[in-house]
Amino acid sequence: MGIAKYEVKNFDHLRGLKGITDAQIEVHQKLYEGYITNTNKLRAAISEMVKSGKAGSIEYCEIVRRLGWEYNGMRLHELYFQNLAPGGKIATSSFKSAVEAAFDGFDNFKIHFFKVASMRGVGWTILYQDPESKNMSVHWISSHEEGHPAGFKPILVCDVWEHAWTVYKKPTERPAYLEDFWSNCDFSVADERLIK
Repeated sequence: MGIAKYEVKNFDHLRGLKGITDAQIEVHQKLYEGYITNTNKLRAAISEMVKSGKAGSIEYCEIVRRLGWEYNGMRLHELYFQNLAPGGKIATSSFKSAVEAAFDGFDNFKIHFFKVASMRGVGWTILYQDPESKNMSVHWISSHEEGHPAGFKPILVCDVWEHAWTVYKKPTERPAYLEDFWSNCDFSVADERLIK
């Protein structure tokens, strides 16, 4: 029977982004495909180790730890690609209202999001919503699997690993990439992710 496999999702809608080149997206999507391949391999290896009585071994434990890295690398890239569109889409009134309430204004939200995304290091900047209170907050996620607030829902996801811009920008040009990211944000997708 075997375990179900994850499949590569189609993100052809990303062609023609403002600033972020098609070549950049092509390289980025290849990286995403690698996360899917590795997630599937690790899940299969874990299944085999359980069946063969090797669950709990040192190798098993390290593979289980690695699965979080690969799985979140896959899922975060999907969320990131989904919230981009050529030229972006303006914030819907419900998304804008939710952000204004959480950050005392949409401009304050952008400043805060950019400052978090500009912090030294590589990782992710994510606007989350707490499903219990519906409050929103911006978080820095180091690696892929570290720093996620438990149970919170990702609303807007920005990849701030250098691989997100170094095909078309220098490694030191993160601020320019962030402006390109923002100009391509499809805020209607962020609105659809909101718990209302």
